[in-house]
Amino acid sequence: MKRSLAIKKENDDLEKQVNKLNKISVQITPSRIFLMLLFFGSIFQLQAQERLPFEQGKKYILANVKVNGKISYNEQTVVTFSGLEKGQQLTVPGEEISNAIKKLGKLGLFSDIDFYVNKTEGDSIWLDLEIAELPKLSDVKIQGVKKSKTEALIKENSLTKGKIVNENLITTTKNYIENKYKKDGYYKTKVFITTTPDTTEGNQVKMLVNIDKGDKLKISKINFDGNEKFSDKKLRKAMKNTKQINPIRIFKSSKFIKEKYQEDLTSIVEKYKEKGYRDARVIKDSVFLNAKKSKLAINVKVEEGRKYYFGNIKFLGNSVYSDQLLERILGIKKGETYNGVLLEKRIADKSKPDGDDITNLYQNNGYLFSNINAVEVKTANDTIDFEIRIMEGPIAYFNNITVVGNDKTNDRVIYRELKTRPGQKYSKEDLVRTIREIGQLGFFDPEAIDPKFKNVDPAAGTVDIEYNLVEKGSSQIELQGGYGGGGFIGTLGLSFNNFSARNMFKKEAYKPLPMGDGQKVALRLQASSFFQTYSLSFSEPWLGGKKPIQFSTSLSHSKQFLYSGRSTNVDRTKSFNITSLSVGYAKRLTVPDDFFVFSNSVSFQYYDLNNYNTGLFTFGDGASRNLAFTLGLSRNNKGVNPIYPTSGSEFSFSAKFTLPYSLFNGIDYADLENQEAYKLKNKGEGYFDSNDNWVAPGALVDGINGNVVTNVEDAAVDQGKVDQEKFKWLEYYKFKFKADWFTRLAGSQSKALVLRALGEFGYLGAYNSGRGLVPFERFFLGGDGLANFALDGREVIQLRGYPNQSLSDQDGATVYNKFSLELRYPLTLKAAASIYALTFLEAGSSYNTFKEYNPFVLQRSAGFGIRIFMPAFGLLGIDFAHGFDAVPGFTEKNGWETHFIIGQQF
Repeated sequence: MKRSLAIKKENDDLEKQVNKLNKISVQITPSRIFLMLLFFGSIFQLQAQERLPFEQGKKYILANVKVNGKISYNEQTVVTFSGLEKGQQLTVPGEEISNAIKKLGKLGLFSDIDFYVNKTEGDSIWLDLEIAELPKLSDVKIQGVKKSKTEALIKENSLTKGKIVNENLITTTKNYIENKYKKDGYYKTKVFITTTPDTTEGNQVKMLVNIDKGDKLKISKINFDGNEKFSDKKLRKAMKNTKQINPIRIFKSSKFIKEKYQEDLTSIVEKYKEKGYRDARVIKDSVFLNAKKSKLAINVKVEEGRKYYFGNIKFLGNSVYSDQLLERILGIKKGETYNGVLLEKRIADKSKPDGDDITNLYQNNGYLFSNINAVEVKTANDTIDFEIRIMEGPIAYFNNITVVGNDKTNDRVIYRELKTRPGQKYSKEDLVRTIREIGQLGFFDPEAIDPKFKNVDPAAGTVDIEYNLVEKGSSQIELQGGYGGGGFIGTLGLSFNNFSARNMFKKEAYKPLPMGDGQKVALRLQASSFFQTYSLSFSEPWLGGKKPIQFSTSLSHSKQFLYSGRSTNVDRTKSFNITSLSVGYAKRLTVPDDFFVFSNSVSFQYYDLNNYNTGLFTFGDGASRNLAFTLGLSRNNKGVNPIYPTSGSEFSFSAKFTLPYSLFNGIDYADLENQEAYKLKNKGEGYFDSNDNWVAPGALVDGINGNVVTNVEDAAVDQGKVDQEKFKWLEYYKFKFKADWFTRLAGSQSKALVLRALGEFGYLGAYNSGRGLVPFERFFLGGDGLANFALDGREVIQLRGYPNQSLSDQDGATVYNKFSLELRYPLTLKAAASIYALTFLEAGSSYNTFKEYNPFVLQRSAGFGIRIFMPAFGLLGIDFAHGFDAVPGFTEKNGWETHFIIGQQF
C-alpha cells in the first residue's frame, strides 16, 4: 500500500487524522502552498510512527517518480518542472519534496499536487505524484453590455481560448471590468463570473461574465473648503467636465468620470494662478456616496496662499531677436497680476500648434533646437522677478521628406502640396500648413496625419520628416429612389475624387477605375415622370502639373415637362429644356498670402421653351441665351479636417455678368411694345386709327362716337412676344458674398466644440432699367437648400425652419441675406464615418428690389440636427427646426419643420 509524505490538515485533531488514514498525504493548491509549509514541522513529527515503511529523516536515493492524473503534459515534462531527478538523494520527508511542491504550484497550471511513497527497497525510494491540471478556457460570453463592447473586453483581459482558468484569472478579470466602468462613472458596477465544464471538450470550461453596470452616478453637490478669494460657484465653473446636478444645463452632464475629475482639480489650481495666487493647491479631496447612496458628493479643500505680481522680466541668451520684440510677444508688464497660465502660453502655447508665442517665433524661423524657460529668480514680498532663459541653438534644415501610407494616391499628388521641402529652413508653421493641405485633399483621414521626426541631428542641423497617412475612400455613389411630387424620382450619382485621366487607356490601371492623380470626375443622372437631368463634370487641380492652377469644365442637359401638382398630369407637348456648358480656371495667389484663389469662368446656357406657360416665365414659346462671365476671389484657411473644421475661415466674393447688349443692339426696350406693333403693321396685320390707336385684326369700330372698340385678346400686343425679344439674350449682373468662420470653444482637436458663424448676401441687377430684370438666375430662400428639380438656373438658399423656397416670391428674389450661428460637437471623426451633432440659430430674408431691402426684418429659426459623412455616400443628415415667423402671405408662425440633408456641402 502507498504511504504519503504529507498530510491534509482538515481539523485541529491531528492524532485522530493519523489514526483515520493509513497513508499520510498532502493535497496542495497554489493558494495553500505556504500555509501548508507552516504546518510541515508538526506533520513531520507524525511520520515517525513505527508502522510507516520509511524511516523518518533517512536519506534515500530517488529511483523513480510516476505521474498519475488527467493531464495534457508529458509525464517527464511534469517531473522536470518539479525539479526532482532520478538518482537524486533526498530526505523523506524533507526540503526536496517541499521545493518540488513549490515549483509545481508556482506554474499556476495545477489545482492539486500530492506526493505518495509507492515503495522502498534499501536506500531506494519510488514516489507517485498525483496531480490535477487546471481547466482551460474554451469559450467566454459577456452579458450586460453592448455586443460592440464585448470584443474589446475579451481582448483587454486576454480571455483567449486555451487560457488557464484559475482563481487569479477570475479575480483580475472581475477587478479590471469593475474599475473600468467605475472610471466611466458607473460607480456601482458589479461583475459576476461563473465557469461550467465544457462537456464537448476534455478538461475545459466555459466562462460567463455577467456585468451589472448600474446607473451612472451623478454628482449631487461639489463643496469647497478654504476658499476665500473665489466663491464656490466660480470654482465649480473652473471645473470644465465635473459638474453638479443643474436642471437648466444642457451641454454638460453631471456624471462622474475619474480622469476628467483629476483634470478639473488641476483646472482649479490654474484658476488661482491666472489671478495671481501662485502657491494655490488642492490639499485634500474626497468623492463619496451621499446619505441616500444614490448620488455622489465631492469635497475639495484648497489652500489659496497670497496674491503675487510680476516684477522685472529679463531675457537672457537671445541674439537673434531683440528684447523689445520678445517683450511685445510676451505681452506682460511689470506690476501686472501674476498669471502663471498666461506666462506659460506666451512662451509655448501647447493648445495651439500655430500659436503666437516665443517658442513658435523661433521654430518658425529655423530654430528647431531652441529651448525657452521662464525661471523665478527673486521673490520680494508679493513681487516675482523672472528670467526668460533662451538657448537658441543652431538653425535646422529639412533633409529628407518622405510620405508613407498612400497606397492609391500617387506621390506627386502629395508632394506638390507640401510646404516642407529638402534644404529648406525648418519652420513649424510650414509643418502645420502641410498637415492642413494634405487634409484638404480629401484623400486621407485628416485626424490620422502624423508627421514623424526622423534622424534629428543637432550637430549637422538637419531633420528628416516622414508623413504617415491613412488613405480613405474618396469616391462617392448616390443611388436613390423615392416617390415625390406625384411620381417616382430616381437618382444615380457617381463622383470620383481621385481620378487619373492619363491612365484611362491602361487596362492594368482599372482597379476598378484609374485612380491616384487627384482629378475629379462626376456624373449625375436624375429622372422622373416630368423631368430629366444629366450632367458631367471634370476638374484638374494642377493643370500641367507645375503650378496650382485648376481647370474645370462641365456639361449638362435638363428637360422638364409641364406638370400639374394637383392632378399629377404630365403634358409632354409642353417642355422646357436647358443645355449648359461651362469652362473655368482658378489660380492660387501668393499675395496677400497663398490662401487666396482667383477664379474666372465662362458659361453658356440655352433655354428652350415649347408652349411652356406656367407664370414662372413671361413667355411660353421661344428661346433665351445666357452667356456669362464669372470672376471670383476667395480665401480659405479652414483646418484641418474639411468635414469638421475647427479653426480658420472662408471668405468668397463673386461677380457674374453678361455683356451689356442693350448698349449696342439698337433696341429701345422702353418702347418695345410699340416696336412690336409696328412689326405687325409692316406685315399687314392690323392698323393704326386716326387717333394713333392700334387696331388689331378683327377689332370692331363703334360708329356712334367713333371710338375704337377692340377685343382685348385680339387687340393687345402679345406680351410674351415682347418678352421673348427682351430676353433673347439675357442681360444682368450678379454679386455674391459669403463669410464663414470656425472657432474652437473647448476640447481637443478630435473632440472640439466648434462655433460656426456664417453670413451671406446676394444681389441680382440689370444694366438697363427699361429692359428690366431677367426671370432666370434668381434667389429662392427657405428650407433644406437643395435645388430638387428646378432647372431655371435658380440659386436655392438654405434657411431651416421653413418650407423649401417659401421665403421668396414665386418668380424668385433679386436680393437676399442670411445669418447663421451653428454649434457643433463631434461624436466620432473616424475615416469610416464622421458624425457630429449640431444646434443652430438662423435668420434671413429675400427681397424683390433693392429698395425693399431691410437687413433688420428677417425670418428667424432655431433647431438641432446631426450630420453623417461616409466616404462612399457623402454627407447625410437631418435637422429639426422651428420657424419663429410667418411665411409671407400667412399670419401665424411657421413652427416645426423636418429637413433631410443629402449631399449638401460641409
